[in-house]
Amino acid sequence: MAKTIEVLLAKVASLEAELAIYKNKKNSNNSHIPPSQDQNRPRKNQSLREKTGKKPGGQLGHDGTTLEFNGTFDNVIEHLPNFCNNCGNDLAEVSETLIESRKIIDIPVIKPTYVEHRIYRKVCSCGHCMYSEFPAYVSASLQYGPNVESLVGYLHGRQYLPYNRMKELFTDVMNLPISVGGINNVLTRITQKALPYYEQIKDRICKSRFAGTDETSVKVNGQNDWIWTWQNDDLTFIVHSDNRGAKTIETQFPNGLPLTGLVHDRYACHFNCEATYHQMCMAHLLRDLKYITQLYDNKCEWAMNMKTLIAEALELKKAMIPIQYYQPNENRDQLVKRLDQLLNATLHHDHAKAKTLLKNLAKHKNSIFNFLWYPHLPPDNNGSERAIRNIKVKQKISGQFKSDHGADCFVVLRSVIDTTIKAGQNVLNALRLVALYGAE
Repeated sequence: MAKTIEVLLAKVASLEAELAIYKNKKNSNNSHIPPSQDQNRPRKNQSLREKTGKKPGGQLGHDGTTLEFNGTFDNVIEHLPNFCNNCGNDLAEVSETLIESRKIIDIPVIKPTYVEHRIYRKVCSCGHCMYSEFPAYVSASLQYGPNVESLVGYLHGRQYLPYNRMKELFTDVMNLPISVGGINNVLTRITQKALPYYEQIKDRICKSRFAGTDETSVKVNGQNDWIWTWQNDDLTFIVHSDNRGAKTIETQFPNGLPLTGLVHDRYACHFNCEATYHQMCMAHLLRDLKYITQLYDNKCEWAMNMKTLIAEALELKKAMIPIQYYQPNENRDQLVKRLDQLLNATLHHDHAKAKTLLKNLAKHKNSIFNFLWYPHLPPDNNGSERAIRNIKVKQKISGQFKSDHGADCFVVLRSVIDTTIKAGQNVLNALRLVALYGAE
């Protein structure tokens, strides 16, 4: 009987562990799972904010804005009374008095312009013939101009419009009928012109002090491909790949990133990439610790202590000024000492998930608190997630990419667009410069 009880108790413990996993499923709040895969998600219109008693809209003291007119009039339309509606007399010669004026801001009806470029030959008195040349962006007998090219790139990479809706916009709004095939050709042309800038972004990433990296899945012609990014505060480099393994990293950066600190979410292949140092994302780690805390019903003291430690490290990061990173820091030393103690802790034998995480953190302990030694280094990988979030937006609007070519065009243009946004520049103007001078 004692042996039977022992067997049954072991079985009960095993079943309780399985039940805990079932009752505490991973979601976007406690793991790396994206929000789109959360089960039983709350409806979007269900706000979690509690009532404050304030009226909706701007509050007292809020600096509001209103539509203002700054500039000169392009046109003035005068509405004069021409006859008296009482007696019918003609008022054309009667002087008027202005009683009120109102202004509107509008845009003209858009019409395409047709421009012909001509080149000539001239013969010098010495007998030498001189020939003029077409601009680099004029490469065919009849083609769409740089404004059309830049707008197609903008609508595709910034506003995420699919080809058919883009065709409708050009036809109905721009009065410029263009086929889906024509849009694809224009998009291919501006992508080719943007390639040199795309390669420059990649080269600058290789030489940057730090870069965050992440990847996400994408549907391409019904297949599951991957979009990768390497980015920092100034640059965004995005790549389309057919795999999520180290092969993509080796293809893009065969020598690794030896001059760069690499921030990522602890995905194994990122640690295999050579870098000055690695920094694991604290946001991902906190979600993992939150899951373990929920899984073991707040009985895993190690996970709670680790969460507290990370929270204190993040607060110290906010409080430090640049010079303090290069000086002895007692608070930082205490955090590192406590981290070593937690990484050498012995966990309860039933806390298998916590043991797995502890083993992983101990293996990469030198990549946990690097952000406390480098003032420019972020403690999380949120910038990389923002850089590839646009892929999901594009998918929701267009459904999927119909070909590898379409996905490749998007990542090239999106890299240039995102880098332009980070520089605080106008995206459409930047693409127009690419359309004008990218081929030179």
